[in-house]
Amino acid sequence: MGMQLPRWVWVGAVTLACIAGMVNVIGYLGFEHLAVSHLTGTTSLLGAALADGDWRPVRHLWAILIAFSLGAMLSGLIIQDSALRLGRRYGVALSLEALLLLASVPLFESQQLNGALLAAMACGLQNAMVTTYSGAIVRTTHLSGMFTDLGIGLGHLIRGMPLPMRRLTLSGLIIAGFLGGGVLGTWLFRALHYHALLIPSALTGLTGIGYAGYRHWTLVRDARRDA
Repeated sequence: MGMQLPRWVWVGAVTLACIAGMVNVIGYLGFEHLAVSHLTGTTSLLGAALADGDWRPVRHLWAILIAFSLGAMLSGLIIQDSALRLGRRYGVALSLEALLLLASVPLFESQQLNGALLAAMACGLQNAMVTTYSGAIVRTTHLSGMFTDLGIGLGHLIRGMPLPMRRLTLSGLIIAGFLGGGVLGTWLFRALHYHALLIPSALTGLTGIGYAGYRHWTLVRDARRDA
């Protein structure tokens, strides 16, 4: 992972991991018990459903996979880049994610699968948005890569090799953010039911506003410096 990641990437990655943790646990605790922020378990369940010839879950699981992929496609259409850098349209992507989560609430309330599909699309958009920087990959809606990095670091430590501490620190922070989001999402779901999704929707929108403000401040600072 590139070690020159700017501070806004660190803050954004941890914040978005927390949001994804909330969205995923709310989707899982809902009426369909579907994970929406990652696809490994969903694909395994799809394989089991296909083997059993259980066509209702097959349709639902396929729909989740497609919705997540469509969200990633939207991110590619909006951002049109593979590197994290100021000036790209992250604010637009974050606003769209917030709207998708907001729109999912009434659908979840009426126990429609489309609620889970919109939440999965929001997660796919977010996961694709936070992409590569300086040869490294940051993911915020699933943790396999983060735990893999920690395991590699432990192996290096045992062998006496130098540790990429900034990389391991970011992995640990993303894991903590996702876990904390899961805890918070569970509490919110028990108190607010599906209206709990309004919280990650608002946080996503605020993250977009914060990014836009930071970008504006950076542009003004650079303009003054060049004047």
